[in-house]
Amino acid sequence: FSFRKLWAFTGPGFLMSIAYLDPGNIESDLQSGAVAGFKLLWVLLLATVIGLLLQRLAARLGVVTGLHLAEGCNRQYRKFPRIILWLMVELAIIGSDMQEVIGSAIAINLLSMGKIPLWGGVLITIADTFVFLFLDKYGLRKLEAFFGFLITIMALTFGYEYITVKPNQEKLLQGLFIPYCRDCGTPQLEQAVGIVGAVIMPHNMYLHSALVKSRQVNRADKREVREANKYFFIESCIALFVSFIINIFVVTVFAEAFFQKTNADVNQVCVNSSSPHSSLFPNNNQTLEVDIYKGGVVLGCYFGPAALYIWAIGILAAGQSSTMTGTYSGQFVMEGFLNLRWSRFARVLLTRSIAITPTLFVAIFQDVEHLTGMNDFLNVLMSLQLPFALIPVLTFTSLPSIMHDFANGLFWRVAGGLLILLICSINMYFVVAYVLSLNNLGLYIGAGVLSVIYLSFVAYLTWLCLVALGASFLACGN
Repeated sequence: FSFRKLWAFTGPGFLMSIAYLDPGNIESDLQSGAVAGFKLLWVLLLATVIGLLLQRLAARLGVVTGLHLAEGCNRQYRKFPRIILWLMVELAIIGSDMQEVIGSAIAINLLSMGKIPLWGGVLITIADTFVFLFLDKYGLRKLEAFFGFLITIMALTFGYEYITVKPNQEKLLQGLFIPYCRDCGTPQLEQAVGIVGAVIMPHNMYLHSALVKSRQVNRADKREVREANKYFFIESCIALFVSFIINIFVVTVFAEAFFQKTNADVNQVCVNSSSPHSSLFPNNNQTLEVDIYKGGVVLGCYFGPAALYIWAIGILAAGQSSTMTGTYSGQFVMEGFLNLRWSRFARVLLTRSIAITPTLFVAIFQDVEHLTGMNDFLNVLMSLQLPFALIPVLTFTSLPSIMHDFANGLFWRVAGGLLILLICSINMYFVVAYVLSLNNLGLYIGAGVLSVIYLSFVAYLTWLCLVALGASFLACGN
């Protein structure tokens, strides 16, 4: 083992780990703490470990073959399935970009004490394009250093909230290592499902498989390939451990301070602290519901203005960093699936325009409740796209014709298949629960029709995957 070699391979894993710290994840964390206290920390731990194992497969694909996941799809699938896959992944990237725009706009609104309206914050996020292009011009290592800086900001800001609130350490350890949720009902179950859906992001598989190609590896030398796989896996472990600790900070802060609090409790504290946002919380006995915006407000009411502003800085860092990884994902996906080589400026401008337009309309004509409420819809959208990343990555890494001596063994084939089945089942539950909550017959019928089409395509990808895993009797002579 060499620390010098580990340092040489360090970078791609930290860029990948940003997806575990985007505003959608932060919102899922704080809602988990407020709804279930410390009881769902083990779900967060399990989701992070599963995410690590799946990221390992994506990284191995890039290291061994020299092709990232989108390029593999382009070579292995026929034209029609390939185009559908590309459209699904683009939807996931746009949905992620919208969450980043929302998070950044809310952070800017909080930092300006409400003087910059939400629609103004949405427009300011256009500047991300120019920040990204400016940094990209100086090379990938400089960009990786900047991401490290943003992750450090998140660790310090959310760590400050953790030290300020002082969560109960015994309850933290119990929640982390005892997989049980006493007195949990439907809200807690849906929150547990939401944690898994927020942590494991579909476009992140495409991103990680491409980022590892930035390091020179002699693929003719098996020892060198094996060494690269080892160091990339160690780096991914470190990066996801850091992101996990930051997520723990957010969950435990809201678990300690706001679990089982009512709107009346918060309203009284906000009024006593002369907060201008006390009207956000009606004076009733309903359980407190928080999002990124309200989360910052209640922290300010309970722990002073410094807690609010430091929270907003952390959210802004999360939004800024994740928007750049989303841009990289889009670049790799477009080049891999379509062999189109757009300039990064054109690529960023297109996805950012698509993401900003609906977000801007909601920000102008609705309030912050509707803006943060969009996150639920976007989490559902990205949950639907998960099979279109997980199934191909397991398929390709199991084929000896692609991976040669590094193809998945029996254990990884079975374990990978079960993990993907578990994740997709969990996310289907999340989607069904969301659709049923809409209480609209027309939407039910539309969702039913789309579900048939969607499940048919997932079944097609699964069939190809099972053939790759060794079920040759399903090959139908092909």
